[in-house]
Amino acid sequence: MTDANLTPTRPYLARAIYEWICDNQLTPYLLVDATQNHVKVPTQHIKDGQIVLNIAPHAVHQFQSSNEAIFFSARFGGVPQEIYVPMSAVLGIYSRENGQGLFFDPKEYENIVNQDDALPEFTQDGTEHSDTTEKSDAPKKKPSLRVLD
Repeated sequence: MTDANLTPTRPYLARAIYEWICDNQLTPYLLVDATQNHVKVPTQHIKDGQIVLNIAPHAVHQFQSSNEAIFFSARFGGVPQEIYVPMSAVLGIYSRENGQGLFFDPKEYENIVNQDDALPEFTQDGTEHSDTTEKSDAPKKKPSLRVLD
């Protein structure tokens, strides 16, 4: 397999460092390039095109990290918001207390992600969302809940 066919290491390393930081009872911070496409973060907290997010388990809900993105919900000024960060926008993950972690080469994804549609977007439950879904003439089924014992 050539280097061009290899998947980026960033998602794997980010998950490993996140776990290491949490296992050591430290606070994981995520450094994000907020200027990239598909990044969904609170714009009022962006400085110089970047934002630092506290991703400690007690600070976020429904935290998920896939090979494509990190997504979760968190409160900013008491207001819940959905956060979506494509892996290409992750610049680093480090501990607040001692600064240990990893910072990534911003150019790692240049040859992989050069199109707006290259990254899938995900819904809150982690399923892929597409804006180009075909409209069907069939009526949509209403959602329902079922209690399991």
